[in-house]
Amino acid sequence: MTLQPRKALLLTLSAAAVATGLSAGPASADTTPQGKPPALDWGHCADAPADSSRECATLRVPLDYGKPDGRQVDLAVSRIRSDRPGARRGALLLIPGGPGGSGVAEVAGRGRKLMEATRGTYDIVGFDPRGAGGSEKAHCGLSDDDLEFTHLRPWPGPGGDITENAARARRVADSCARNGGELLRSMSTANEVRDIERFRQALGEEKLSAVGVSYGTYVGAVYAQKHPEHTDRWVLDSNGDPDPSRVARGWSANMSVGADDRFPDFARWAADPARDSGGKKQRLARTPEEVRPLFLALAAQLDREPRKFADGHLLTGDRLRQNLQQALYDDKSFGTLADLILAASRDGAAPVEAPELAPVTIPDTEAAVMVGVLCNDVRWPKSLASYAREVAVDRVRHPLTAGMPVGVMPCAFWKGAPADKPTRITSDGPSNVLMVQNLRDPATPYSGALKMREAFGDRARLVSVDSGGHGAYLDSGNACGDRAVSTFLTTGERPGRDVFCKAEG
Repeated sequence: MTLQPRKALLLTLSAAAVATGLSAGPASADTTPQGKPPALDWGHCADAPADSSRECATLRVPLDYGKPDGRQVDLAVSRIRSDRPGARRGALLLIPGGPGGSGVAEVAGRGRKLMEATRGTYDIVGFDPRGAGGSEKAHCGLSDDDLEFTHLRPWPGPGGDITENAARARRVADSCARNGGELLRSMSTANEVRDIERFRQALGEEKLSAVGVSYGTYVGAVYAQKHPEHTDRWVLDSNGDPDPSRVARGWSANMSVGADDRFPDFARWAADPARDSGGKKQRLARTPEEVRPLFLALAAQLDREPRKFADGHLLTGDRLRQNLQQALYDDKSFGTLADLILAASRDGAAPVEAPELAPVTIPDTEAAVMVGVLCNDVRWPKSLASYAREVAVDRVRHPLTAGMPVGVMPCAFWKGAPADKPTRITSDGPSNVLMVQNLRDPATPYSGALKMREAFGDRARLVSVDSGGHGAYLDSGNACGDRAVSTFLTTGERPGRDVFCKAEG
């Protein structure tokens, strides 16, 4: 699963629901309600400057598409209209990652850049999935301790013990069952796809083009499978393995491989003599080969004796590993990680100043979306013995992530079954998908992207970029990859075969 760091991850249950916990989500048909939804009432975005061209509106969608006239959910939507109306082809949908990313924030943050890259070919549009951003929210009612990121993610105890993970996962699942309501049960990839189709209709577009990123690549792939006739130019950036038997569980497990793929980039950076130049000393070792054992030894030491910083922050081995995993998303974070490693390595018992750290906790609403989607999409194993075995094996094979990616999630104790079967991605449909992927992605590794490529068959082409980090298009700084995607979006010209882009810079 993508489970992005924050960078980009509310109804009352009836008495019967409280008694039984979260049952299967609302039964939903694969079609949207009959009839075109009302036109969107666009207006100035409350958070935008007075001279901004960004507009916002509210889209109403059925809580349960099997009951289109029943309860409705409000979704926040946004757009930037094409600055070249004569060149306008249609709407380009930004599908965020997460689960729990904000499409409205994507429009605000990347809209202008995409407008320039595509020469005004599209209105840039996006929406906040149910539960996320400015859309109607659900809550699990979790404690601050359970919202700590190294607790919400299933980092095992020292030595790989999963007892505390399992107790916490059960507690989170029970709390979501008590407090999440119908809205939380409705959060799923299948319903996000239905909401996209509803958005397309409200926009008045016969077809949509799209850029899906991270978890958004799976959402985009499912939409392309369900509604191929409404897809125009479809871009999927930083792809996960779409295996329908595993889905989010498979994405999570693949993060072990992703960290191993990406760590050598950090090791080369941290051993570069240039890190000793200038005012800040950030060189960790003489050679790249020395960085990995140094990191693993420090994490093990912090497992035994956590380090307390002057601000009161406690650095455990798992918090160090979590900071590593998040720093691997972007080269710009390498310096912060090096500062943390150096601070934690200093001799003496006196507290030291802590460098900037990754977020320690996330809001309850973000946790609800993340957990809700992951657990509503597919059944997870319930055997704690099987999790213990997988963690033990993964810790040996991939010590950088210490078994976390295969640990016990609340999904192991989720109440009820998914309302929809996961969608199998196939080669049936138009050949209009362009995938772009960094070779060394810590969250959605290249090996998983190859599985997505295989599933699409001749429907897709893959642009492989010799770069590290999470996010390739207009993110990695590789002109070859950016050019291939922008050309496709602007002209429709797609490579006749898969493309390899060499490292640049």
